[in-house]
Amino acid sequence: MKNQTDLHMHSNHSNDADFTPTELVHKCKAAGIKIMSITDHNTTKGTAEAKKVAAELDIKYISGIEINTIFDDIELHLLGYGIDESSLDFAKLDDDNFAQERNASQKRLELTRKLGFEIFEAELNAIADINNDGVWIGETFAEVLLERAEYLDHPLLKPYREGGERGNNPFLNFFWDYFAQDKPCYVEMNFPSLAEAIALIKNNGGKAVLAHPGNNLKGRFELFDEIVKAGIDGVEAFCSYHDMKTAKYFYEKALEHGLMVTCGSDYHGKTKPAVRLGEVGYLDGRVSL
Repeated sequence: MKNQTDLHMHSNHSNDADFTPTELVHKCKAAGIKIMSITDHNTTKGTAEAKKVAAELDIKYISGIEINTIFDDIELHLLGYGIDESSLDFAKLDDDNFAQERNASQKRLELTRKLGFEIFEAELNAIADINNDGVWIGETFAEVLLERAEYLDHPLLKPYREGGERGNNPFLNFFWDYFAQDKPCYVEMNFPSLAEAIALIKNNGGKAVLAHPGNNLKGRFELFDEIVKAGIDGVEAFCSYHDMKTAKYFYEKALEHGLMVTCGSDYHGKTKPAVRLGEVGYLDGRVSL
């Protein structure tokens, strides 16, 4: 039986997702999801539209956001649920993030060229959502490069081809391998601290939940207890990036600390083709939440 709750997904108000809020709500309806939350990156722009359509389709909608934060020099993602999406605090967060992303995009272009790839702004703009206006993320670079015929046999791209060891989610995996923190094309941004992000969510009526910790805390799970002390309300123990052992670990840590436990697919569309609404993928196969 498919899971009827999915509290982590992205509309095209995120730089790396495809579908409008309306389209995403309809996809949830088709997937049998009855409780949903769109958690776009650092913005709540799509919330009003999604809430209206969800009400029409008899889906319970929880206002949400996913905020990039920094804790102990590690980039973490913090989900906020039940927030006042109309707050000017979130509008400011969105504006600040957009300005930084535009500057970072130019630096990413320079670093990608240093890898030996010939790539042009026009190509990136042709793929990036028109609303992003010069914002190019790692997945954008991946899509451009993987579509270029002259790079069909390029050794750096072979792992992301169909059948390659990183070919299940090629755009996302390229991002993680080259544009994520400490990777060759990573560009540091001035994200709010974890404490600041928690305060932002709570001051606007929401609950703060740590997203996919098994991914962001790889090799440093011991930091979770300190993160709890920072004031989070919950943890996304069940997600598309956790194997069963990791999901069990964070589920038990949530019980230990009296935290909420949430589940979410982190559905985006084409940038994460192996991710489906209402489902998570474990190492031994895909199972419903």
